[in-house]
Amino acid sequence: MKIAILDIGSNSVRLMLWADGKTLYKKVQTTRLGEGIANTGMLLPAAIERTALAVQELAEEGRSAGAAVYAFATAAVRASRNGSAFVERVKELCGVEVDVVPGQEEALLGLYGALGQEDGGIIDIGGASTEICIREGGKIAFSVSLDIGAVRLYDRCGDQASLLEETIRGALSPLTHTTAGKMYAIGGTGSTLASLLLGLDTYDARMIQDFKMMRTALDQLSDKLLSMTAEERKNLKGMDVRRADIIAGGALLLVNILKKMSLLEVYASDRDNLEGYLQIRGLA
Repeated sequence: MKIAILDIGSNSVRLMLWADGKTLYKKVQTTRLGEGIANTGMLLPAAIERTALAVQELAEEGRSAGAAVYAFATAAVRASRNGSAFVERVKELCGVEVDVVPGQEEALLGLYGALGQEDGGIIDIGGASTEICIREGGKIAFSVSLDIGAVRLYDRCGDQASLLEETIRGALSPLTHTTAGKMYAIGGTGSTLASLLLGLDTYDARMIQDFKMMRTALDQLSDKLLSMTAEERKNLKGMDVRRADIIAGGALLLVNILKKMSLLEVYASDRDNLEGYLQIRGLA
């Protein structure tokens, strides 16, 4: 049986085609559904339309491959006052029912995707929220969804380092020192930073998976990104040009999370909430 999972995030819509116990491929369209939400609390009509059209296109791709299509949405739809308008537009266009997942469950999706049943934790910096979840002794020891992400940061602060630092510090108060096992950075921010540190010409999931990122290296990379314009960042080896404007704030956020939790390193993971959704919903 083939299954197509669509992850509708604040920055992008991602498709994973899965069959026979393995991922066949992943695909992404950057639509910025969460654009402006930090200032208005609303999804912009243009963002709703372009994202719904992307969902329609990717859903049709999944159906053409003979897959059953499932879709879930995260912080942008969950937190906005007009998220239901997006859900209705998607159903109107392609008949897909969008599962709007709560923040705490979003953290679990990432944990199961990256770690399966193993102990450890994840840091998932999304567009509008950041999920951190830790499992110890087979049980959830800590789980939080923070109302801060790379798109929200960019909308509020641009690339102003002092304003970014102030905004980030204010959002990280729920975090504390951790002695958890292996911690993974999942999602687009984490994988882009790994790609930059590796200097990849093209994205390679095998190179990204389990790549160790030292906090000192991420700190230096964050400073470098903040010293550049978005156009200059596009020329860096490993840069996802669709993230060039928001990556500096995302990098600074990750560095501050690691400092707050007394972590010296974090591992990148290509496996994330797409794989986790399969497990949590019993589809795998």
